[in-house]
Amino acid sequence: MLKIQKINKFFGEKQVVCDFDLEMEKGEIVCLLGESGCGKTTTLQMIGGFLSPDSGKIELNGLDITRQLAEEREIATVFQSYALFPHMNVFENVSYGLRFRKLSKSDRLERGKKALELVGLLEFSHARIQDLSGGQQQRVAFARAVCIEPKLLLLDEPFSNLDANLRRRLRKDLKQLQRRLGINMIFVTHDQEEAMALGDRIALMREGRIVQIGTPQEIYRHPKDLWVKEFFGQVNQLYWQDKVHYLYPEELCFVDEEGMWQGRVVEKEFHGASWEYLVDTEAGEIVICEEADVEIGSFVCINQKLGREEDENIECHSTEAK
Repeated sequence: MLKIQKINKFFGEKQVVCDFDLEMEKGEIVCLLGESGCGKTTTLQMIGGFLSPDSGKIELNGLDITRQLAEEREIATVFQSYALFPHMNVFENVSYGLRFRKLSKSDRLERGKKALELVGLLEFSHARIQDLSGGQQQRVAFARAVCIEPKLLLLDEPFSNLDANLRRRLRKDLKQLQRRLGINMIFVTHDQEEAMALGDRIALMREGRIVQIGTPQEIYRHPKDLWVKEFFGQVNQLYWQDKVHYLYPEELCFVDEEGMWQGRVVEKEFHGASWEYLVDTEAGEIVICEEADVEIGSFVCINQKLGREEDENIECHSTEAK
């Protein structure tokens, strides 16, 4: 469907995207995940035609689109700022892209209505953009993108300006919309939770390169190196029987009998479904997440959870992007 072969991009002497390779299957969502400045948005802009790669090749359904203009590509983009026109009503915004296609007025009307129905905003067709909430404006941006029936939809951190609850709700809406349409999506984010919730696969980027690509479960459970593991959460570095264990707080549990590590609870935080504890042990301080409510000062025993398979091949001291 989409095939990207070793695209590179320089801004002056600085290389911001390095030998980026990606192949997508039909109906797939791929999340480009990484810290600010890692090259993910620049990569998205090259796929969308807003920037030209200095080298490499981009193919969509077997067609080389590397040098095509953005408007010539069967690709739509949802921007972080939504980029809606304040002087147009909702329907005019959604159907705007159809003006540049050889469609009759009745076809444009039908497609616009269908797109608004998909996002549940048909009754707001004649509303002003300024009168909509942030979530409704985001839905208008989605509707405008899918209205032109693109082969590929690009999304550049579209939820970053919204509150946490609304972000979660719109993530579900977007995934349902994607399944209904069967459209391919590339979603740019710096939010690990967002990438794991949305992506069929995650391409984790650092310094312009893909460090690791795989399903959310593959990357979380089998990180390529310590940098990847630490990117997805706080990591305890623990010693047991002449071996170093790198474990997330949720990979540990309190036990009644003698555990791998023992110590006293020195801090606790309530996180809703669980508590986060800081335990002072001979192996150092351990952070652990548990449902049980344990008092500060309590002596506790800690084990690695059963069924939590630790990757023996993690390159524990590798922090360089490869």
